Amino acid sequence: MRAILLLVLIFLASNLLFMLVTPPSTIMLARWLTLQPAARETVALEAISPQLRLMVIASEDGQFCRHLGVDWRELRQVIESGGARGASTISMQTAKNVYLWPQRSYIRKALEIPIAIWIDFLWSKPRMLEIYLNIAEWDEGVFGAEAAAQHYFNRSAADLTRQQAALLATALPAPQRRNPAAPSAGHARLAERLADRAARSGPIAACVE
Repeated sequence: MRAILLLVLIFLASNLLFMLVTPPSTIMLARWLTLQPAARETVALEAISPQLRLMVIASEDGQFCRHLGVDWRELRQVIESGGARGASTISMQTAKNVYLWPQRSYIRKALEIPIAIWIDFLWSKPRMLEIYLNIAEWDEGVFGAEAAAQHYFNRSAADLTRQQAALLATALPAPQRRNPAAPSAGHARLAERLADRAARSGPIAACVE
């Protein structure tokens, strides 16, 4: 019981700390512990192109500004369809990246959902997206929007164009197979469709503007 109480207290303390300090992801920690390189330059949300913010929300979680951590409608549809596609919100992905492990399992999902709801309640939407964009992995050992923008386009995250933002956002589901700087024909089509959809999506990123 003491050990469980200590873990809960550490978790709650970290929630408060991460309101101010951007955490590493568990993948980053694993790379550091095994002496592998992990490139990241933490930047404020305002230093990340609005185009990338919009493209990531449109690609990963179109209801980000509306839900409270979990998109229950989307999750229910996935369960009813047999779970062939993902239903993770940005809040859920942030919960996984900061506190859990990358391998899929029912245990991880059972932990991921309540953590996502809690941090979505505690953190603001801009802070949630800021953390996510600073810990997302865009290539092996390349974490965060600033490192990704420098790695692929030799420019800051603030200066990304609409096309570059779309290419980065569509690379996230398969970051080690998709190269935004030299996209395959399929990747380029995905980015083009995402950019068109984002332009028609309305104020889905209004909560982080």
